[in-house]
Amino acid sequence: MLKMAGLKVPIISIVIGEGSSGGALAIGVGNKVLMLENAIYSILSPEGYASILWKDSSKAKEAAEKMRLTAKDLYDLKIIDKIIKEPRGDGAFDKISKELRKEITNLTKEMQKLSREEIVEDRYNKFRMMGENALINKKII
Repeated sequence: MLKMAGLKVPIISIVIGEGSSGGALAIGVGNKVLMLENAIYSILSPEGYASILWKDSSKAKEAAEKMRLTAKDLYDLKIIDKIIKEPRGDGAFDKISKELRKEITNLTKEMQKLSREEIVEDRYNKFRMMGENALINKKII
């Protein structure tokens, strides 16, 4: 992650299902983090959290609520930058793919305006503010 944080190219992370464990930490190093609306993103599973907190993994549902791992929660906490809506029914995969392609293209164009040093600084500032936002809003302590 240290090497990744120092890369002088934009990093766009996308959570499409379940971003968890050490991989969740790496996802957070991105300049921009997008998330499908029904995905979850956390460094620990709700079962693991419940096992640690209450010594009872059957309390995973309660743990998930406290962990605030949904796209909406993480957007409100400014941990992710955008929620990608998930259409249902026929052609849903194609619609999501097109939306992701559009977002990646737009973000790439936006970040091309930054110098290499600004890209690294942007990533650094975003990552550093994650905990700050959570502490200020008192939402995950």
